[in-house]
Amino acid sequence: MATPPTADVALLTESRYTAATAAPGDWYLGNILADDRLLIAALATHGLSAVRVDWASPLIAWDRFRTAVFRTTWDYFDRAAAFAHWLDDAAGRTRLCNPPATVRWNMDKHYLADLERRGIPVVPTRFIPRGSVDLADLIGATGWHDAVIKPCISGGARHTHRVSPATAAAVSTLVADVAATEDFMLQPFEPGILTAGEDSLIVIGGRFTHAVRKRARPGDYRVQDDHGGTVHPRDPTAAQIALAEGALAACPPIPTYGRVDMVEAADGTWRVMELELIEPELWLRLHPPAAVALAAAIAATLG
Repeated sequence: MATPPTADVALLTESRYTAATAAPGDWYLGNILADDRLLIAALATHGLSAVRVDWASPLIAWDRFRTAVFRTTWDYFDRAAAFAHWLDDAAGRTRLCNPPATVRWNMDKHYLADLERRGIPVVPTRFIPRGSVDLADLIGATGWHDAVIKPCISGGARHTHRVSPATAAAVSTLVADVAATEDFMLQPFEPGILTAGEDSLIVIGGRFTHAVRKRARPGDYRVQDDHGGTVHPRDPTAAQIALAEGALAACPPIPTYGRVDMVEAADGTWRVMELELIEPELWLRLHPPAAVALAAAIAATLG
């Protein structure tokens, strides 16, 4: 049996992305490795060793690490119960970055209601308890004749559908099996997604570091690169930076790092779409100083 890895820092990934090198043409894994290499090198300047590990591997002895940092655990929403069990176990064996309470809170998008109560502008959201979903009634009640529905625990556009009065019955049927066991959420579709895109601002140690704009491919509304979306450097406004920093400051407890996805509403204001605190794509390769900032923030949590 292979010797379990050990280091000061475990960079958490998942089984699909544990390879140390990417095959020719595998840009997806190549991007992951490029970001992690930058972070590993930056951690080394603080005297901290780091290794990439699969969060779900039964071979990992978590007490062999001083801290575990969430990076590319991009299957947690497909295995929410297993991930929640692992989170409880790992939190008793090592320090987690971000804090486990923050991660638990961020897993379920009901957190958007918490943010709104704390004065953070968010995209309007109607939460749908598990059970039957009647989108025609919901659309009628909200007046959102162009909307998006998705599970409250989701990522990567999992079970995400654009819906209108004309498609409400079909989409209700499409999500019925999942909605029987999971809470869903309905939000108005923001036209700015199609005209400008979605902005992602990275905040580390409470301070904005850099941003990107994600655009959907023609004919689609999903901005994730899994669905053909593209990423572009973005110079955000002061209002966006204030919103991003304020959103993370409103989290309980405050995370060490995270990403704030936002969209410009029709009235010109910016609204939070979601916070990524568990497995945020940070695009460190597009702004290497952010890797330096993240390493310093991780080192600070260790004292």
